[in-house]
Amino acid sequence: MSKKYVYLFSEGNETMRELLGGKGANLAEMMTLGMPVPYGFTVTTEACNQYYADEEKINDEIRKQIFEYLMKLEELSNKQFGDPKNPLLVSVRSGARASMPGMMDTILNLGMNDEVVEGVAALTDNPRFAYDSYRRFIQMFADVVMGLNKAKFEEIIDEIKEKKKIKEDLDLDAEDMKELVKRFKAFYQDCLHEDFPQDPREQLYRAIEAVFRSWNNQRAIFYRKMNDIPSDWGTAVNVQMMVFGNMGNDCGTGVAFTRNPSTGENKLYGEFLMNAQGEDVVAGIRTPQKIDQLKEVAPEAYERFVEICSILEKHYKNMQDMEFTIEKGKLFMLQTRNGKRTAASALKIACDMVDEGMITKEEALMMVEPKQLDSLLHPRFDDEDLKSAKPIASALPASPGAACGHIVFSAEEAIAETAVGNKVILVRLETSPEDIEGMHVSEGILTVRGGMTSHAAVVARGMGACCVSGCGEIKINEEEKYFEVGGQRYNKGDYISLDGSTGNVYGRQIKTVPAEISGDFERFMTWADEVRVLKVRTNADTPKDAQQAVKFGAEGIGLVRTEHMFFEGNRIKAVREMIVSKTEGQRRKALAKLLPMQRSDFEGIYEAMEGRPVTIRYLDPPLHEFLPTSSYDITQLAKDMKIDLNELRAVITSLHEFNPMMGHRGCRLAISYPEIAEMQTTAVMEAAINVMRKHSDWTMEPEIMIPLVGDKAELKYVKNVVVRTADEILAREKVDMKYHVGTMIEIPRAALLADEIAKEAEFFSFGTNDLTQMTFGFSRDDAGGFLNDYYEKKIFEQDPFARIDQKGVGKLIQLAAEGGRSTRPDIKLGICGEHGGDPSSIEFCHRMGLTYVSCSPFRVPIARLAAAQAAIKNR
Repeated sequence: MSKKYVYLFSEGNETMRELLGGKGANLAEMMTLGMPVPYGFTVTTEACNQYYADEEKINDEIRKQIFEYLMKLEELSNKQFGDPKNPLLVSVRSGARASMPGMMDTILNLGMNDEVVEGVAALTDNPRFAYDSYRRFIQMFADVVMGLNKAKFEEIIDEIKEKKKIKEDLDLDAEDMKELVKRFKAFYQDCLHEDFPQDPREQLYRAIEAVFRSWNNQRAIFYRKMNDIPSDWGTAVNVQMMVFGNMGNDCGTGVAFTRNPSTGENKLYGEFLMNAQGEDVVAGIRTPQKIDQLKEVAPEAYERFVEICSILEKHYKNMQDMEFTIEKGKLFMLQTRNGKRTAASALKIACDMVDEGMITKEEALMMVEPKQLDSLLHPRFDDEDLKSAKPIASALPASPGAACGHIVFSAEEAIAETAVGNKVILVRLETSPEDIEGMHVSEGILTVRGGMTSHAAVVARGMGACCVSGCGEIKINEEEKYFEVGGQRYNKGDYISLDGSTGNVYGRQIKTVPAEISGDFERFMTWADEVRVLKVRTNADTPKDAQQAVKFGAEGIGLVRTEHMFFEGNRIKAVREMIVSKTEGQRRKALAKLLPMQRSDFEGIYEAMEGRPVTIRYLDPPLHEFLPTSSYDITQLAKDMKIDLNELRAVITSLHEFNPMMGHRGCRLAISYPEIAEMQTTAVMEAAINVMRKHSDWTMEPEIMIPLVGDKAELKYVKNVVVRTADEILAREKVDMKYHVGTMIEIPRAALLADEIAKEAEFFSFGTNDLTQMTFGFSRDDAGGFLNDYYEKKIFEQDPFARIDQKGVGKLIQLAAEGGRSTRPDIKLGICGEHGGDPSSIEFCHRMGLTYVSCSPFRVPIARLAAAQAAIKNR
């Protein structure tokens, strides 16, 4: 028996998401629940993967099944595909396992041709509707299937509107629609040198093929990479009988959420348009009405919709995002899915649903994406500065937050400007899925058109980006790169500020202040802390960073990078003095200048952490990094240090390394110059003693971390220096204090020999940045130049420096963890690379049984939630 690649909606259910995709599974489930869903069938995700396995061709078996199920759809609908007297028209829509709004492609009104359009006109006695549907189909087919520029079709529409001196598409009559069809077909023929296809079966086949292709379009690939969605999931294709919202004034279409996706308020939220098709609402071409107004316009449909909303939310135990169409007063449901929402809304909805008895605390924790919390942790506008700022325009507050940056008018400009360090606001007439990457790098998005459920609004909310939409006061000149509002001109590069919570736009820079965490956030994070097993620490080099991390819930510091302190003020002079020293005595003299500075730094960090554990990494980078490179700076340094210029140049040359990452750094420096380790140990221990004497109730147990160890003997040598120095200080000060000496596992050899190294190390911290570099043989600083080729050619799906490579680097971590525990069962195991704040990497750390993860202060809440979710998933 051949494999089944196609399912009727009535054959599926919500548990078949992997096979039918989210949209197909939910349509099937709604049908099972007795809801008014137009008939249809789903071509599975396995068919998509087979399409790519067959070198981007739909094979004969899949094609045969598609047309078998088309016949079943004809039977169910009592209509015939391509029959002008009783035509079946369908929509063809993508539907991946994970929701990817706007990332792939949709075609409506498929089955239209020159004969069918006449039949539809006669059957409905509405030629305007018939030809409007046909011109929309030509436009979508040309764009999605054939790759023609859809903007050209809009230009043709604008030409006819201008000729007739009308502004709205609704003012176009039947003859205008016929003219549009004629011009659209002519444009299609001119560009492609072929007639627009008239065979509906060919249209369907090519449309399904195009949806499969769209799984690998640039915006879908970018979205998958951003949201950790594997490429081998594929997309399903849903073929569904059309219902029409553009047939007249008793027809309409809309998008709605069961709760407010911006605030979380438990109230139906959405928009609709009468006499329109679905894309009109999300494209922002017309300004829609609020969902509440549907009560007056179509009361029966509204009451049924409210009832369905309640059923769906209780059924899925989550806020739902739904699409609907009203045809001749009758409601039809076209989609439901868990709705994208802002972070603040996500927390409120989760807490409210627990209070309502709809879900458990653990279910609530699984409802919120950890990365979403990021948007709650960033600055808002300063109240005083905001008081003195006057809005230049006001529009819809589509996605909350504050944003300030330089004006850009395209996604490409946004990417280019942010690449050189500039913050930008993307200003567009309306956004489209092609803008996804530019939106992602922008501080905020401002659109002239569109409502609260437009593409810009939905995508911005999902990203946690600030967005103001539907700002019709603004007149954009995209060619000359400026916009005008209120008689003022604002050029590319000028500053503007957006308030996504009020919809206000300001024509200048406005100061921001840090976010405050309270209310639903505090309550929600308490639930996360009750569940998680992994501890969460922070990477912090200053008291300020440490204090911020504690506010966000950090339980300690997993990494203090001592070298970061050496670049400040006069310290760099002392460091350079040490580097150019010719004798140990000269080095010790320079180190004596650094000692009080280091001690003071450590005291500040200990004070900020209030007795929580602190891991201090000893000097790691190669010494040449502290020396100047330009001729001017070298000359100035020689004068400052009163040494011969040629002599200084000789020192700099001698320190040059061909591969500094693998050069004279880390523990190798302490082996060559043990006096460096002595000074740092003295600073660590004296600082801890000083703070303990002030705060006798605090637990002070310094954790000293020796970097870049590859052999037990290396660690033993440096550890002996540390222990001797520390014990001398404790004896001199007559203090009883525990301290711990451990190492970073960042060299593959160290991971392989972890059982031996654990004889000396009391703890391991995985430095996954360097471990990834050395395992792959990639330089993190240089890999960006070629990794995009790896993503495009499907060699890699994810950046190994952003998410732990679980197959390779992960295997080394597992080996090291097992080796360390075999020697020292109570060994503490942590991770302190950039991966410590990545949810998928945190889940891996949970599975490996690590003690803690350590990440930057602003990622601490993300790590806390990700650790809780990992605990729930892996029970």
